[in-house]
Amino acid sequence: MTAIKHALQRDIFTPNDERLLGIVNVCKAGKKKKNCFLCATVTTERPVQVKVVKVKKSDKGDFYKRQQTWELRDLTVVDAKDASKENPEFDLHFEKVYKWLASSTAEKNSFISCIWKLNQRYLRKKLEFVNVSSQLLEESVPSGESQSVAGGDEDALEEYQELSAREEQDIESMMEMCEFAVSNAEAFAEKLFKELQVLDGANIQSIMASEKQVNILMQLLDEALAEVDTIEGKLSSYEEMLQSVKDQMDQISQSNRLIQISNTNNGKLLDEIQFLVNYMDLSKGHIRALQEGDLTSPRGIEACISASEALLQCMNVALRPGHEQLAAVNQQQKLFAELRDTFARRLTNHLNNVFVHQGHDQSSTLSQNTTELTLPKHSPLHRDLLRYAKLMEWLKNTHREKYEGLSRTYVDYMNRLYEREIKDFFEVAKIKMAGTSKEAKGKFGLHGSSGKLTGSTSSLNKLTVQGSNSRRSQSSSLLDMGNMSASDLDVADRTKFDKIFEQVLSELEPLCLAEQDFISKFFKLQQHQTVFPPLAQPETEEVDGSVPSRMPPQADHRHSVSSEKDLVRLMMNKIFQSIEPELNSLIALGDKIDSFHSLYMLVKMSHHVWTAENVDPASFLSTTLGNVLVTVKRNFDKCISGQIKQMEEVKISKKSKVGILPFVTRFEEFAELAETIFRNAERRGDLDKAYVKLIRAVFMNVEKVASESQKTPRDVVMMENFHHIFSTLSRLKISCLDAERREAKHKYTDHLQSYVINSLGQPLEKLNHFFEGVEARVAQGVREEEVSYQLAFNKQELRKVIKEYPGKEVKKGLDNLYKKVDKHLCEEESLLQVVWHSMQDEFIRQYKHFEGLIGRCYPGSGITMEFTIQDMLEYFSSIAQSH
Repeated sequence: MTAIKHALQRDIFTPNDERLLGIVNVCKAGKKKKNCFLCATVTTERPVQVKVVKVKKSDKGDFYKRQQTWELRDLTVVDAKDASKENPEFDLHFEKVYKWLASSTAEKNSFISCIWKLNQRYLRKKLEFVNVSSQLLEESVPSGESQSVAGGDEDALEEYQELSAREEQDIESMMEMCEFAVSNAEAFAEKLFKELQVLDGANIQSIMASEKQVNILMQLLDEALAEVDTIEGKLSSYEEMLQSVKDQMDQISQSNRLIQISNTNNGKLLDEIQFLVNYMDLSKGHIRALQEGDLTSPRGIEACISASEALLQCMNVALRPGHEQLAAVNQQQKLFAELRDTFARRLTNHLNNVFVHQGHDQSSTLSQNTTELTLPKHSPLHRDLLRYAKLMEWLKNTHREKYEGLSRTYVDYMNRLYEREIKDFFEVAKIKMAGTSKEAKGKFGLHGSSGKLTGSTSSLNKLTVQGSNSRRSQSSSLLDMGNMSASDLDVADRTKFDKIFEQVLSELEPLCLAEQDFISKFFKLQQHQTVFPPLAQPETEEVDGSVPSRMPPQADHRHSVSSEKDLVRLMMNKIFQSIEPELNSLIALGDKIDSFHSLYMLVKMSHHVWTAENVDPASFLSTTLGNVLVTVKRNFDKCISGQIKQMEEVKISKKSKVGILPFVTRFEEFAELAETIFRNAERRGDLDKAYVKLIRAVFMNVEKVASESQKTPRDVVMMENFHHIFSTLSRLKISCLDAERREAKHKYTDHLQSYVINSLGQPLEKLNHFFEGVEARVAQGVREEEVSYQLAFNKQELRKVIKEYPGKEVKKGLDNLYKKVDKHLCEEESLLQVVWHSMQDEFIRQYKHFEGLIGRCYPGSGITMEFTIQDMLEYFSSIAQSH
């Protein structure tokens, strides 16, 4: 290995001014063995650069070449794989990990130790050595150890020291003095050795000459030691004297500390006394106000409010630990508790008296409003009681039991008062409604609610269709006045009912809102917090049998049952528990008088519910009106169902023509009324749904009656009624019924055409039959020009049939047809001229059709009808004018 090292130094590194310090024979781990050398080198020029060079033997010859070079500063990790066992493998981490297998463990360890020393000497960078024995990483190696494979170069590396500038100059001057230093190095070395011997002798003589000086120095040292002993003795005596002074100073310091503690305790005691005096002292004026204050005058109420707030502040003072054990504090707390109980009792008794007196004064004014549809105003009572709102809040915070007792008392009292007022108010409303109904009945001779044209349906269900004149006379007899129909009876009656119902709701709404606002302000329920329900039983806990303990906030939440809105609504439900039954009773009365009143009530109630929900969706008024609205909507649905049932139960007469069916007329009246009532209403969707149900029932029952009709042709019944429906829907322009309007028009047109065609087949009956036979032969395959050769359809037969229908006979037949159509149609729809004109068009179409057949099947025969189109137009015109 030494020979290889010298060869590498000579051939590779010396030309590059590098020194080889460490070498190891390696091959790549895990691959086919190709030996190479890893060399650790340093440059001879400054700054020194340390490198790791991979050297490989050339393939062409017996010389080595440099293959790859790494800077030592780029090395990050040296991994020896195993520090306890011999393992020749090791890794070097440069830009990537290089895995090597050394020829022996000793070479590997020597190379790693060389890298560590080079790093410590030249770089001193943070290089990580993994699985490397600590013995290899010692900075200095003992001289007794054997040299490694690297030889003496490592020791030279350890002993090498760089020459200073002075040393370089001395060497250069010495070499100048000895000119033969370069040419004859042995002579130069021998001269230097002789000079060194001379210098060593001079040094020994100098040392021997200085022995006397050494003895003098030793004597001086002995004297100095004696002086030190003297000084130490004096310092010991001084220390003993200072120890007594230290003991005295410690006693003084202890006394000062005790004095300071005493002063601190006195200051704290003074602070506690001042705290108790400042926060637990109630003035005599406040005590007098709580015990004897006037609760009737505004000034006395203000004094009581100020005193109660001061008392509450004193009672709510957060006492510090240990205050409860002070007798003075306990005495003050007992005094505060007595003042609280005394004032709470006085306040409760006074407010109870206020409730009674105010109620008595309010009741005395009720008789003044018994005949008017108005509710008494309670604003004076509310104004007087609101002066005590702050005292109620104090009572709520200090004496929950009495606060809840007052709440129950107020609710019970107001319940009786409002129940009496609301009952009287609704009695007046019912009397006015009943009076309106009785006036209508007396004026028009009606008996019972069934007398209305569109009200209860008991009498209308028994109507029969007896022609247009008989039906109108029956409707007139139903109202007992020929000209007094819905426009006189229903409109006036319903308008008055609408006003009464609106006035009832308009009176109730401000009453409920005012009472709810008062309850929130007076009982202090408007804060967003959970509190005790006013009607719940109080839960208090006694401490030492005397002072009620204050519940923590968690207890308040634990015992609370609802939010403040729920509590207000609970009190309102208790106070106004008669409103909803009375409203339902009034609604039932209105529905009994006239089922169409449900339309008015649905619109009015929906509007008031919408208004109330905009103010407060969860309020008592909104909830109550919403419940009543459900009843009104149910009555409205019942009214629609009644109308449909009425349609299904209609019976027609077998002896008279049908005309416009009663339920078609009633649908028209319903639609006109509903469009008037529901204009700009919030519940338009309910009406649209009812429209769809009703129109479908009308369509179905019109077809049913038309199929059952014996006197009037089915096409006439369908044509007249669907024409009436189409006219009604076109006039009212109900958007949700556009499809039904188009359907009605389609049905009307189809049945008009069907009736015209069926009617016109009879005036020229034989002619119709003859040409039907001609068309049948053509359909069977006979050519049109050959039809005249058929025995039954020759020219003589055609002339014979045409002669049977001269102009006079045709006119006579048309006249009979006109009379028959007039007999079928009713006067109400005025469709006679429309039908007659359609028949004229159809007759002309048939005439032209017959002429066309004659021209094609009998060409050149000269056969023509006995009358012309102009003659037909004159026939139709003269017949229409004569009737």
